[in-house]
Amino acid sequence: MELETRVYQKETNRNPLRLLRDSIRDIWRSRFLSKQLAERDIKAQYRQSYLGILWAFLTPLATATVWIFLNLSGTIKLTDTGMPYPLYAFSGTLLWSIITESINAPTSSTNSAKGLLSKINFPKEALVISGIYKLLFNSMVKIILLVIFIFLFGVGFHWSLLLLPFAILAAVMIGTMIGLFITPLGMLYTDVGKLISMGFSFLMYVTPVVYAIPKSGIMKTVMEWNPFTPILLTTRDLLVGATPEFPGYYLFVVLLSIPLFFIALLAYRISIPILVEH
Repeated sequence: MELETRVYQKETNRNPLRLLRDSIRDIWRSRFLSKQLAERDIKAQYRQSYLGILWAFLTPLATATVWIFLNLSGTIKLTDTGMPYPLYAFSGTLLWSIITESINAPTSSTNSAKGLLSKINFPKEALVISGIYKLLFNSMVKIILLVIFIFLFGVGFHWSLLLLPFAILAAVMIGTMIGLFITPLGMLYTDVGKLISMGFSFLMYVTPVVYAIPKSGIMKTVMEWNPFTPILLTTRDLLVGATPEFPGYYLFVVLLSIPLFFIALLAYRISIPILVEH
């Protein structure tokens, strides 16, 4: 009996629509693998940790506590935030941590799977989806904590809370999109990850994370033009039941990020096999 001969060769097709279709198809086909990778990483993340899941929000809470102390002690004087300042600082730092984790997730998921990438042929998009699963798991814990905060500080239940999960998903999508663009450079040069960390430490202070937008001055202009400002403020407004301050800008950023997400996914699909070869 004649044996079947099958030849595997490097993918040379560069048609964007076909690549996008193949990428979406591979995401669907690798959904079980994505889930298994996410479960493995989540268990490994907390297996040898005494505090376990508490680490998901201890760092942002520590940052918020420092600012609350500085404000209460009179060391710094902050403008009115329209809500109890502890709630403002806690919600801002927790939401900011979700955004920064979303940006770092594609790079960290891909780097942690370098051994698999060079030995096993599997859809690389599974790494991206597994990272999103981990983000949603950690974000769920933070959302629960945020909801507890709004009751502790007397805000209570309001209907806009039902839209909060969608705002969190939008923030995760935007952060993942940025992370996908950064990942190829992050795999080539470890300095990129350090520069991103430094850059976002600075960016936090030109985003209304722990203090409100000033009434005037150059910082007011910078913060209002900052695309992370409507993401953070709108999500916080939904949390506390306030009227969104930048609804038009927020919708513009979210809608723009959708095609950019698919472009970033294509760039990831094309670049990762090339990087693995080298």
